[in-house]
Amino acid sequence: MALYAAARRNLTLVSETIVPPRDARSFEVPTGHFFRITGIEGPQVGDLNLWNLNNPAERFYSGKTRALHGTHVSTGDRLWSNFPYLRPMATVTADTLDWYGWDEFGGGVHDVIGTRCDPHTHHLLTGEDYHYCCHSNLTRAFANHAKLPLDAAALQVHDVLNVFMCTGFTRDTHQYFMKASPARPGDYIEFFAEFDLLGALSACPGGDCSSTHSSDEAACYPLKVEVFKPEPDSLKGWKSPEVNGYSGTHGVG
Repeated sequence: MALYAAARRNLTLVSETIVPPRDARSFEVPTGHFFRITGIEGPQVGDLNLWNLNNPAERFYSGKTRALHGTHVSTGDRLWSNFPYLRPMATVTADTLDWYGWDEFGGGVHDVIGTRCDPHTHHLLTGEDYHYCCHSNLTRAFANHAKLPLDAAALQVHDVLNVFMCTGFTRDTHQYFMKASPARPGDYIEFFAEFDLLGALSACPGGDCSSTHSSDEAACYPLKVEVFKPEPDSLKGWKSPEVNGYSGTHGVG
């Protein structure tokens, strides 16, 4: 973390992506660069997917991230990739909401316990078809980047990091809950890319998720994704993590 802290002292902005309300956008982050997700107009939750830019089969694994770091992530925690790769994809290097900690209900910010709002569950619960759930938004963003049909792209969308979302488990029934996000314009979470990344971020149609996930009535705001390049010599001694070293055959052969 000392190396990351030193590297982020002198950063040059190389790209900026605005994610419209109830929509998603993709973005690329080169190895050794930082990317920052910022709320810019009002309290807004974002759903983040990450892939290896050069091998989309390697993607963010929220379950293993949760097992290694806990239900919510903040500065110093890492986002891990799926099997068989199992290596850090990105490291959280700054979080303006790290002051929040845990509230009296057991809620925290930036969770890896929720999945993402999706049209299948929405239809199951309401009988309605809603096409701006985060799953649908991320599908369109990935499809546009990869030039894939939507049905094929949907298979690449995975469980997310719920950026700015305030969630936890109720103390009596231990059920997942969400409450109003404490994020305000200017709040951000920042990451260091451990290798070339493709990201997709959805500005959730639930806005701050104080009452709903998928809605045309909730107040929703855009999010901003910025990619920064550090000074060339600031990462001296750092190297990109290799894929997991397990070479067994799972007990077969």
